[in-house]
Amino acid sequence: MKNRALRYLSLLLAALMTIAGFTGCAAAVDTVSSPAAVTDSATEINPIAVEYSREDLDGSWDASTATTITLKGSSFAVDGTGAAAEDRILTISAAGTYVFNGTLTDGQIVVDAGKDDTVRLVLNGANLSCSDSAPIYSKQADKMILTLADGTKNTVEDGTAYTYAEGEDEPDAAIFSQDDLTINGSGSLKVKGNFNNGIGTKDNLIITGGTLDITAAKDGLRGRDSIAIHDGTFNIEAGEDAIQSNNDEDGTKGWISLDGGQFTITAGNDGIQAETLLQVTAGEFTLTTGGGSANASTRSNGETRPGRGQWETIAKENNVAEDTVSAKGVKAGTGILITGGVFAIDSSDDAVHSNGNLVIKSGEFAITSGDDGIHADSALTVDDGSILISKCYEGLEGASITVNGGTIRLTARDDGLNAAGGNDGSSLGGRPGQNNFSANENYFIRITGGYVAVDASGDGIDSNGKLYFNGGTVLVNGPTSNGNGAMDYDGTCEVTGGTLAIAGSSGMAQAPGNTSTQNSLTVYYSSIQKAGTLVNLADESGKSILTFSPAKDYQSIVISTPDLKQGKTYTLSSGGSCSGNLSDGLYTRGAYSSGVKLTDVTISGTVTAISDDGSQVSGRMGGMPGPGGGGMEKRPGGRPMPNGGNPSTQ
Repeated sequence: MKNRALRYLSLLLAALMTIAGFTGCAAAVDTVSSPAAVTDSATEINPIAVEYSREDLDGSWDASTATTITLKGSSFAVDGTGAAAEDRILTISAAGTYVFNGTLTDGQIVVDAGKDDTVRLVLNGANLSCSDSAPIYSKQADKMILTLADGTKNTVEDGTAYTYAEGEDEPDAAIFSQDDLTINGSGSLKVKGNFNNGIGTKDNLIITGGTLDITAAKDGLRGRDSIAIHDGTFNIEAGEDAIQSNNDEDGTKGWISLDGGQFTITAGNDGIQAETLLQVTAGEFTLTTGGGSANASTRSNGETRPGRGQWETIAKENNVAEDTVSAKGVKAGTGILITGGVFAIDSSDDAVHSNGNLVIKSGEFAITSGDDGIHADSALTVDDGSILISKCYEGLEGASITVNGGTIRLTARDDGLNAAGGNDGSSLGGRPGQNNFSANENYFIRITGGYVAVDASGDGIDSNGKLYFNGGTVLVNGPTSNGNGAMDYDGTCEVTGGTLAIAGSSGMAQAPGNTSTQNSLTVYYSSIQKAGTLVNLADESGKSILTFSPAKDYQSIVISTPDLKQGKTYTLSSGGSCSGNLSDGLYTRGAYSSGVKLTDVTISGTVTAISDDGSQVSGRMGGMPGPGGGGMEKRPGGRPMPNGGNPSTQ
């Protein structure tokens, strides 16, 4: 029947469902579990309870009861029941197993069985081609299982144009099914979809094994209602999307669950695209989309690169909805939940993009992006994992950003972390495809744990709402321009825990807010400090509280650690060296020496702000100008610009 269960209980998924906030239930025996609704107010996502049936996983068959079909050029030799050939078309009309070998030079296999029938096609060293339609077309069955026999090589290729009966437009893939389609076994299959898609189904696509090499004029793999992949090796080159589930008429469908496998993907548009929910529990993914990050919409100097990365223009030229044409690495319309996997993504558009919430609970990411590294229209949450974004426009962006754990290192041409700043004017001159957020007082960035290291040319951490530091380690290098700040917030900034070393220019620099409970020290330097010049803060005994080596020129720094105590006096020094372990500019352990003492400072309140000569600086919360800061001219978005509104580059 339709939506047959995927009867494999994932241990990881079962564990996820015990986590607070995850309320998804296991699928019933005869139904495919659908994703729960994801709302903008929730930060969690209910996982899809994916199960794979025994027949989905089992690539064996009973040769004694199977019908054997030998392909002989444009004819068929049938040994058994349930299949009949006429001219160059073989029609399968009954449930059963059908084993194919040989070469079909120009013909078609059509499955036209009962609505409740399961038909298994075993490719046992079979090479099929059809010049004017799909070589394999399942017109009617409950499910077609395509088994790749162990140790065999198989090929399927269509022509560049199909011949349809009047009023019809299907099949539209080299392997096409009107009903459920499962691919299993351990053999290999090479598919060339010269006309349109490589492999497609109107219902559910399930793949549990095999080596698939797919080249497609449009989409590589398409399961309209859902795609579930348990294992396999995939090499996909697609003119449009590599893997897509596109049912936009039923909110319980259009989902993808990737639970294993190795994927090498090159796509003209999106690498992996789900209309609703995308879930990844395991797998290795190497994705290149839209020509890669070198094909971004803007050049390194911020100028628009005509014809590149402007997916809205491409959509209009092709008369399709704008939100369906993009070149993102991983994309979903409702939400993305990642609990495992290894990702290497080179995308001209966002590397990971959700039109709803996005939750990363584990996984390894190496990202180069022509636009955002990781983006959510709603809530973006990182609980754990390793994220390295070596190139992007903005690193992490969402209406809200919560980092509870993991390791994040990123280099951004604009903002490092940006809570709903897509249209606030903080970006460097704007860009094609720039994200837009409507005003909302609930925007925030919250860091409760983990490790975050930012190298930003725009704002290091930019919240168009509230900013919370509750734990973890946060290191910021940059910007050097006075038109941006290392830490930028429009609401309140509360520091209640963690270690902060946030260095950058001084024109837009802000100190934490007075509602903080952990003490902080903000230093504004009278002159630009060269990149690599150490900042050291030591207590009365000479013990270093923090030693930091900014990677860029800087003129301000925010320091906060649990060791910074009120009523205590500390010594601020500059330059020198440290024998400790160095990571992203932060020294741990070791001894600091040979620095130049700048001043002693006594921490008299939760927020202390000084110049490098020790004099108190007031009025710097909220971005008030500091030494040499000039007037209060505003840049777009309501934040002050120093020097009469003309930002200088240091």
